[in-house]
Amino acid sequence: MAKWIIDGSHSSAGFSVKHLMVSTVRGRFAEVQGEIDFEPGQAGKDYVEATINAASVSTNDEKRDGHLKSPEFFEVEKYPTITFKSKKVEWAGQEEFVVTGDLTIRDVTKEVTMDVEYSGQSKSPFGDTRAGFSARTQINRKDFGLNWNVALEAGGVMVSDKVQIVLDVEAVLQTAPVPAGAA
Repeated sequence: MAKWIIDGSHSSAGFSVKHLMVSTVRGRFAEVQGEIDFEPGQAGKDYVEATINAASVSTNDEKRDGHLKSPEFFEVEKYPTITFKSKKVEWAGQEEFVVTGDLTIRDVTKEVTMDVEYSGQSKSPFGDTRAGFSARTQINRKDFGLNWNVALEAGGVMVSDKVQIVLDVEAVLQTAPVPAGAA
C-alpha cells in the first residue's frame, strides 16, 4: 500500500451554508494535514486520516470568522481540531470511490460518507509524485452541536442546518520513512 501525505499548501477544506434562506455563504479552513494509504485502482486497505485546525476558518469576513471560532460554533479554544478517520473505502469505478468514516467536530463524532473523485498522479518538478482527490458530502451541523441560529421574522432561519463540505486534496507519495512529527 502506498502512503501519501496531504500537502496542506495545495489542499483545501471548504464548506457552504444557506444564509437568510436565500444566499450561499462559503468558507474554508486554511490548515489541513493528514495521510492517505492508497493504491490507485486496487481495492484493499485504503485509509484516510485528516486533521483540520478549526481556528484557521475563513469566510472573508473577520466578524463572522470570530463568531465561528466562538463557543456558539466551533469553540476553538476548547476544541482546536476537526478530524476525519476512514473506516471503509469502496471503489465505484476507475476514478471514483466512496469513503465512510468518523467525522469529529466539537468532540462529537458521527459517521459520514463522502463521494470521492481520484484525479490521477503526476511527477512534480521537485522530483516527487503527487495525487489529487476531490470529495463531497453534506452534514447537518446540529448533529455536531453547532446549534446557534436566529429565527427570521418572515419565517425560516439565519443559517441553514445543512452544510455542504468540499475537499480538494493534493498528496505527496512517501518514498522513504516519514520522520516523526512531519505531516
